[in-house]
Amino acid sequence: MRIRRVVTTRAGGASKAPYDSFNLGDHVGDDPGAVAANRARLAGELGLGSGSADRVVWMEQVHGRTVATVDGPRAQPVEATDALVTAEPGLAVAALVADCVPVLLGDPEAGVVAAVHAGRVGARVGVVPAALAAMVELGAEPARVEVLLGPSVCGECYEVPAAMREDMEARLPGSACKTRSGTPGVDLRAGLWRQLADAGVGRIGVDPRCTVEDKTLFSHRRDGTTGRLAGLTWIER
Repeated sequence: MRIRRVVTTRAGGASKAPYDSFNLGDHVGDDPGAVAANRARLAGELGLGSGSADRVVWMEQVHGRTVATVDGPRAQPVEATDALVTAEPGLAVAALVADCVPVLLGDPEAGVVAAVHAGRVGARVGVVPAALAAMVELGAEPARVEVLLGPSVCGECYEVPAAMREDMEARLPGSACKTRSGTPGVDLRAGLWRQLADAGVGRIGVDPRCTVEDKTLFSHRRDGTTGRLAGLTWIER
């Protein structure tokens, strides 16, 4: 089976500043009509077939470790969850971010995919291993799983208090770092890469873009009030 992955940018949508212009987040204060138009355009361009709008499944993200398995279209976001898993071809699962890491996982042999919203809190409490475990329940094997760690704030830009860095390193080994100015920092993608490798995941790719540095992407740390980009994955029918 062929697994597809997409990461959106700010360009090409209907939203006005400060959400300009392809904001996909419906919880950030943007005009609901603009968000709906952006989501409809995205769904149509993914080539998911008839009823494509409902074939993109969104989450009500809460910075936790809850995982939901979905097996069909959803008109409304899945409540209070930070990872979606599916084995249904032509059903795209999506994670919204604006500095957190969108983690897109897939086992092409088993035909199982997952989209994970992994911010500092979710990464700390193990949302990615929880998603991987849910994939295994559907027949995936870690050695066959391919992962993309999407664009997020980089360690050089993610300054935190020293105590927070040490706590993150204890919970997510490999994440502690120094920022560009030499202060304590956290590199979420480095920690998640190590976590996935330790779990036996076979192929891990990293999109190197930093959401703070790259102005084609949304960044809450840089801009405060802003939109959300999406990381999506699905199994082709």
